[in-house]
Amino acid sequence: MPLIVLSSKEEPIIKAKAFRLGANDYLVKLPDKLELIARIRYHSSAYINLLQRNEAYQAIQDYLKQLEQKNQLIRNIFGRYLSDEVVASLLEGPEALKIGGDRRKITMLTSDLRGFTQLSERLSPEEVVKILNFYLGWMTDVITSYQGTIDEFMGDGILVLFGAPTFREDDAVRAVACAVAMQLAMVSVNQQMQEWDLPNLEMGIGINTGEVVVGNIGSEKRTTYSVVGSQVNLTYRIESYTIGGQILISESTFQEVDSIVSINGHREILPKGVKQPITIYDVVGMAGEYNLFISKEVEHFLTLPQAIPVQYTILEGKTVNQNVFTGSLVKLSAKGAMVRSHQRRIDDIPSELSNIKLNLLEENSTQVSEDIYAKVLENQLEERIFSIYFTAKPLDVSEKLEVIYNSLDRS
Repeated sequence: MPLIVLSSKEEPIIKAKAFRLGANDYLVKLPDKLELIARIRYHSSAYINLLQRNEAYQAIQDYLKQLEQKNQLIRNIFGRYLSDEVVASLLEGPEALKIGGDRRKITMLTSDLRGFTQLSERLSPEEVVKILNFYLGWMTDVITSYQGTIDEFMGDGILVLFGAPTFREDDAVRAVACAVAMQLAMVSVNQQMQEWDLPNLEMGIGINTGEVVVGNIGSEKRTTYSVVGSQVNLTYRIESYTIGGQILISESTFQEVDSIVSINGHREILPKGVKQPITIYDVVGMAGEYNLFISKEVEHFLTLPQAIPVQYTILEGKTVNQNVFTGSLVKLSAKGAMVRSHQRRIDDIPSELSNIKLNLLEENSTQVSEDIYAKVLENQLEERIFSIYFTAKPLDVSEKLEVIYNSLDRS
């Protein structure tokens, strides 16, 4: 309500006090009637405008509050499916929803559990989901702490981007440090697995740095924020060469982190779809500000007093080769074995880093054990011997081999 002061006093100090106390106008003596009405109308109009502005301002504030609540709801819902950075970019403007992508250099990390398919086959669907949610929960916490963007969960596999949607100078460094932290987190994961009376989980990780196309891929009705390109495929190929607990990185990634990364050797490989051999490096730690290191267990191969006959087939991707070869386990370790092939042709000896399926054979019997899966680590072609790392073993076979290994002479 406007306040007009009528007074016979003209002193400036009195006028100032009136305005300080909230007066809208100050008139000396009784003014002309027309002037007084005009002043009242003016101040009343100003007061009405003020009320309207206040109402409009409050309406805007209420709208902004509702909008923020809706945006927060979107973040909470879609944050479970997309990274915070992707959700933020979508909320910033409609152009972020456009179909298409741009070419950029990023570092990609992909991980996969070893032997989880075989484990899940003997568990109920509810148990499988419980294990996956627990494992992925741990990995998600680690990945987000290193500012990685989880692009996709594929069963027990994870694809993580460093450099999309936001590029940072240390993308490759954070990716490798994240991988080491993920392997270290498996200790806590397996403590829970033991409490559930289940076998330990083992994870392999592959990392590669290269140019890809990243953006919104799909259609107007269904879109996913993802990456495409040959470098993505190469990342998966590198991961496929890993064994449980291992991190393999490409040459391009190694060049980005070579000053602070610790490696346990390197080797040349020729992945499918690649014209020239590439070098991959076995990472065991990161120095510098991260100071993370994986403790590697040394495999002790002990000679078997009596060789265990086996048959094996070489896997080509997910396909089992039709050729069945025979051989014998001549040495055992806690997680692997040395196999002597009975084949004469060197071409029938599995190549290094290839995958095989093998079965234990019973003496003087046609019975064979359930399928065992393993990766070939090294081979000695002249001696027809190759070493393997078990990636999946049936429970009864695992218990049998453990009993045999614990009974062997360690002197």
